[in-house]
Amino acid sequence: MPLTTTMRKRSCLLGASARLLPLALCLYAGAARAQESPDAAAAPLPTATAPAAAATPTPAVPAAGGDAPARLSAEKTTPLTVPRLAEAPVIDGRLDDAVWKTAVVLRNFYQTNPGDNVAPSKPTEVLLGFDKKNLYVAFRCFDDPSKVRATIAKRDQIFDDDNVGIYLDTFNDQRKAYVLAFNPLGIQADGVHTEGSGGDFSVDLVMESKGVITDEGYAVEVAIPFASLRYEAGEGKLWGVHFVRQAKHFNDETDSWMPLARDNSSLLSQAGHITGLVGISGERMLEVIPTVAFSERGRRVLANRPTAPLPVDATVPATRFVNGPVEARPGLNVKYGFTPNVTLDFTLNPDFGEVEADQPVVQANQRFAIFFPEKRPFFLEGIDIFQTPLTAVNTRAIVSPDYAAKLTGKSGRNTFGLLFASDNAPGNFSEEERKDPANAKFLDKNAYIGVLRLKRDIGKESSLGLVATSYNFIEDHNQLGGFDGRFRLNPQTVFTFQVLGTTSRRYFFDPDKGESVYRTGNALGYSYNFDYTGRNFGYNFFGEGRTRDYRADVGFTQRTNTNFDGLFLRLSSDPDAKRFVISKRLTNYTYTNFDWQGRMQGWSNETQARFDMARQTYLGFGVNGGYERLFEEEFGAKRAPGRAGAFRGDDPERATNRATFFVFGGATPSQKYSANFYTSYTRNAFDYDFGAGPRFPRVSPAALLDPNAARDPGVGDQFFLSASLNYQPTTALRTSFDYIKSRLERADTGRTAYDVNLFTLRGTYRFTPFTFARARVDYDTLAANIRGEFLLGWTPKPGTAFYVGYNNDLSRDGYSYLTNRFEPGVQRNGQTFFVKLSYLFRRSY
Repeated sequence: MPLTTTMRKRSCLLGASARLLPLALCLYAGAARAQESPDAAAAPLPTATAPAAAATPTPAVPAAGGDAPARLSAEKTTPLTVPRLAEAPVIDGRLDDAVWKTAVVLRNFYQTNPGDNVAPSKPTEVLLGFDKKNLYVAFRCFDDPSKVRATIAKRDQIFDDDNVGIYLDTFNDQRKAYVLAFNPLGIQADGVHTEGSGGDFSVDLVMESKGVITDEGYAVEVAIPFASLRYEAGEGKLWGVHFVRQAKHFNDETDSWMPLARDNSSLLSQAGHITGLVGISGERMLEVIPTVAFSERGRRVLANRPTAPLPVDATVPATRFVNGPVEARPGLNVKYGFTPNVTLDFTLNPDFGEVEADQPVVQANQRFAIFFPEKRPFFLEGIDIFQTPLTAVNTRAIVSPDYAAKLTGKSGRNTFGLLFASDNAPGNFSEEERKDPANAKFLDKNAYIGVLRLKRDIGKESSLGLVATSYNFIEDHNQLGGFDGRFRLNPQTVFTFQVLGTTSRRYFFDPDKGESVYRTGNALGYSYNFDYTGRNFGYNFFGEGRTRDYRADVGFTQRTNTNFDGLFLRLSSDPDAKRFVISKRLTNYTYTNFDWQGRMQGWSNETQARFDMARQTYLGFGVNGGYERLFEEEFGAKRAPGRAGAFRGDDPERATNRATFFVFGGATPSQKYSANFYTSYTRNAFDYDFGAGPRFPRVSPAALLDPNAARDPGVGDQFFLSASLNYQPTTALRTSFDYIKSRLERADTGRTAYDVNLFTLRGTYRFTPFTFARARVDYDTLAANIRGEFLLGWTPKPGTAFYVGYNNDLSRDGYSYLTNRFEPGVQRNGQTFFVKLSYLFRRSY
């Protein structure tokens, strides 16, 4: 893969993380920010005047991990006993219920970003209480109300606003915690933080919250049902907790109730603790969500021959647009909690039609598969249990299950997950494909998929795990098994590894024979990562490899027959909010690739500098030099006496020395505006000679003479640009514009190998926190394709939803595979109108 592609993907991931996971990024101190001294004692912090109930004394526990400030109050070094409330407060955000006077109050927050455990710009209070069914949390945030940033945001998209958050380590195992965050209007974001992996905000929990902006700032009230959590509670049980606040207008300041040592890469080991959660309802919870989706699909067909494309020299045929009948698809999702920490999920005939499509990406000149994240609710529940370094489980490999079941939970130190699915996608062929005799034995057959995951906690913060997967479909069988571990050696150092073995019975392409051979293939995969996080310096030494026959049909694999080893170095300055440049960061990233025959596949070295300034403004630049080597057996047949190879000419290899220069930056000058960009220019980037569709056929010297000639990779100049602009004129309306351009011109022919422009325009208007209208238009110039998505939705709580949507598929001056021609003007290719309903029935036993 060209390094510019790797850098581009890494940049997109960092950009997404910066927008989606700022709570985790700011608190997870060793990840990406400059780090300050943890041993300077914090000054006395201001407190608010609201009355506080005295915490019940409990046995002392050690202070938070790392070098926390020396002067810690008893409420931070001793678990706080949460009082039982006599009655439930009204969740309206006003904090005027008399019952709150009996709650425990947490004060004395620390500014952890950009300051290092110093006094925050404004004080914050947290109130805690519980009853049989709910944990109640309230935030009182003091601030100038005219500067508070708050919008009617979509769930999980509140991090451009001011916000408050809670981390709940409900097993107190310092490995995983719920992350619950709220903006000043009480709009929710929720997910799971896993040590070593960061946060995943794809999980939705049932809870109630409300926030209001007051004369003193803002306040948020939350009721968290215990039935929505997996936990251990009772006499003597502790929960790890973090309470945090972000204030955007104070240079994106983050305040934390517990101090955080920036030379400690673990967030949860530095948590405070609460106890006293006794008498909680131990009832078993049953959730039933019936769903039904109605859809009508239309498509463009030939007027007289609605199937195969016509020859190029045929007369241009007439076409017509045909709407199919209205189809109804009922489904059912069931969740049953055997205990507060063991859950069974089942889905029958699910409608997995995406309400929102995947983000467009450049697919031209890509050697390897592109990863897309999971979005479907059934698979997102407990997904962190199945995640491993080598991506042994990627639930998007289960495309369209008729039914699926999943059992997940934790008992003591043991975490487990069991998943089974029957997927009808492999045997689901189009009308044209069903007429092919070669597909007869596969028609309407299902693939059967199973996953087993076990993990055991070792010591305070280490673990060992096992994973096994099975995929079976007619002639395609794949079994995978292996073990992995995560060991925290000290507060700064973590070592992780994974070893997998696979056995497959399937067709493998044999480059020596130039054909696919049905056989058994056994293979090995491995991964390791040694991570050191210091105050101003850190490094990662990491690598992974897979032998030639490695297959993970339930997982995700980009490349086989490769060994990848890399070293990442980070040098950071101490941040200072009073300076023009608040923090500086210098990184160097080096890697090499070798195949299992000992041949170098490539190497790269990248140096990057980044500068962070006020108003969430950042600017960076870097340079990358590298080498890439191609072998024809990676692309097809290997040459032999009497047989040509996959590459044209006498040389079965290609190689290039590559140089890339890149610049990136972004800013959020106000709540209304934000923008970011990444651009790069690469000399001697490879064109793999795939071609990029009818608009950009192959332009290698061989292909210009003969379009069917053997592949002839060559180098050229590549330009890449990714930019986004967000505009929010009111609290209810959000708009964004994204643009991606990628262009490569070959040096040997001077021709353009491809030129891709991707435009995405989005707009969302939220009438209420639960009712919205959304429009999205994507335009891909390479495919000459325009896709429009228009949606009206009502989502009062997870599991209950009502959608009415319309999707359209158009081409503009594009190539039609139906008529086998370029067609001028705008043509309508397809459309879908749909209505989707679901309702959550929830009952405890």
